[in-house]
Amino acid sequence: MKHDIDNFINYIMFEKRLSKNTSNSYKNDLNKYMKYLEEKHIYQTRDISKSDIEKYLEKLNKEETKTSSIARKLTTIKAFHNYLFQKQIINIDVSETIERPKLRKKLPNVLTVDEVDKLLDIKCKTKFDYRNKSMLELMYGTGLRITELLDLKLNDFDLENCIIRCYGKGSKERIVPIGEYTMESLLNYLEVRNMLLKRKNCEYLFLNNLGGRLSRFSFFKILKKLLQEKGINKDVSPHSLRHSFATHMLEYGADLRSIQELLGHSDIATTKIYTHISNNKIKKEYEEFHPRSQK
Repeated sequence: MKHDIDNFINYIMFEKRLSKNTSNSYKNDLNKYMKYLEEKHIYQTRDISKSDIEKYLEKLNKEETKTSSIARKLTTIKAFHNYLFQKQIINIDVSETIERPKLRKKLPNVLTVDEVDKLLDIKCKTKFDYRNKSMLELMYGTGLRITELLDLKLNDFDLENCIIRCYGKGSKERIVPIGEYTMESLLNYLEVRNMLLKRKNCEYLFLNNLGGRLSRFSFFKILKKLLQEKGINKDVSPHSLRHSFATHMLEYGADLRSIQELLGHSDIATTKIYTHISNNKIKKEYEEFHPRSQK
């Protein structure tokens, strides 16, 4: 079974050209799936039945695994079995008729415009202040994902035309414009960036205190520290800045298709979640300010 999994991972990496992070996620899911099957004395993919998959999903559910996580694992299993069927390694795809668990749609947390202004009001005194302000301005000003932000390299910027090139899910390239506030903070950071290099060569834009690429964990710590200092008591993640970017764009009149392009969503249905957030805000304001909204 391990041989089949390895071949599948090579297939999605080199033929389907999925990102390294996605491929690693698939591999991790399938290794756990294989471990479960081997505990049930199932060692060949051709011996797996629909019932075996369903029992594995039941086990995950009993372990109180999140519905979204179970859905992702099932997507991985389905992709794996479909690959085996297409390559004629198995005669039937036993996963085909298994339905995905229904996900409860959760609206993302967003900051208000005032909260964003407060968060971005960083008095730059040190090289780290310049870096942190530039990262947050860039993330809120462009709607980049955290991985896209931290993967940016120096040659991804066209400072003359005020645009950046980034690579989203599936390594899809997109061009995103940079606003004046973001450009100013970026140029200020670039003036002190060499102070972080520590005589090293690093092509990544945002550096840690050792002169290497900043990690997701470090960014999260920086964000949490700033939120605490600014007195913003919300459950905010790095992704919340992306959500705030999209929500504020919509509230200020941007077209949904434009937001879709800027976020790099392949399906506009993904972008439409922000209309729910905007509608909720309108409803809340109606209930708060209209004299006959409540008895």
